[in-house]
Amino acid sequence: MKIAIVVPHMFMHRDILPQVIFSPAVLAIQLAEGVQNLGANVTLFSPGPVDTSVQNITADLSLFEQELRGRGYGYTELLKKHPVTFISLARQVQAELIAKAFAMANAGEFDLVHIYTNEEDIALPFAQLCTKPTVFTHHDPFNFLIKYKNTFPKYKHLNWISMSLAQRAGMPPDTNWVANIYHGLDKQAFRPEYQPNSDYVLYLGRIIEPKGVHLAIEAMQRYNQKAAKPLQLKIAGKHYAGHKDAYWGERIQPQVDGQEISYVGFVGDREAKQKLLAGARAVLVPSTFAEPFGMVVIEALACGTPVIGLDSGAIPEIVQDGKTGFVVDKQADDHQTAAALAAALENIGAIRRQDCRAAFEQRFTLQRMCQEHLDAYVRVLAT
Repeated sequence: MKIAIVVPHMFMHRDILPQVIFSPAVLAIQLAEGVQNLGANVTLFSPGPVDTSVQNITADLSLFEQELRGRGYGYTELLKKHPVTFISLARQVQAELIAKAFAMANAGEFDLVHIYTNEEDIALPFAQLCTKPTVFTHHDPFNFLIKYKNTFPKYKHLNWISMSLAQRAGMPPDTNWVANIYHGLDKQAFRPEYQPNSDYVLYLGRIIEPKGVHLAIEAMQRYNQKAAKPLQLKIAGKHYAGHKDAYWGERIQPQVDGQEISYVGFVGDREAKQKLLAGARAVLVPSTFAEPFGMVVIEALACGTPVIGLDSGAIPEIVQDGKTGFVVDKQADDHQTAAALAAALENIGAIRRQDCRAAFEQRFTLQRMCQEHLDAYVRVLAT
């Protein structure tokens, strides 16, 4: 079986990936390599070169790079200073990359094309021109942006893979879902810690309002008002102060005192993330928007760390309430929601960390993710 996995997002470039948060890139590379290890012949398409053991076909970036040289910018600097220019150039590259994959499939070089990431709205109208089956995966809620909400329903008849049942809510009920496949991690990526001696709770992720960092802070403050032994909230992630981000500057940073609330910065190194996750009493995931999945949740479970999350999107599908953490219902206002999170934190000692790791191994491994994708490809090819 010859499979093309196409990841047209411009961040799929070894010169860009170390500077950004983009988990679909890691997932795509691991998916390509994992499916090939299961016996398929996989080619990974990306705008720029990436580090992978499978064949990697890239776009022609010569004119994009010429524009960068003329401005004296790198990719990420252009994105920060002139985002519309960056997006305009990126869309041209992405369209050409998708066209190349479809043309090669039509020439018999692939049996199936899997468009994997949020630029598949470019590929949708042209999928009818591909003579081989095409499968689509989307990494946001389907109604997250206007361009998604007004485009995807027109193509509900195509072959779609969801990453959670909650994600499907943004598409028509009669969408042609060929599989629901949860993300996975290599079993060796994170090590469990069953008896941490630390005194902190962790928030790990982007520091933006939909992620509910302010709720985590208030929950920690409320918990400590009643706790015999106070805990610290460690916030790890990237904020966007350089983009005149009022959320960080007005609602988060003033709460950081280095004692009850601390900010440890962006954690990109896996061992540093391992230490933070495994040492935490719990990981707070107070997202207020419909999370289509939540990689930090399964990273925490892999470390044996319980998760307390809101009932947003896929969180109730991943966290087994009362067994691997707690799923908290959003309340009428933020203060009540924070109080409910604090109440859940009071009971975190009832969660067995061994159960968290066991749930990860049963439900969220990379091997399982890759096998389920291969099974989905076989089913699509059989229809």
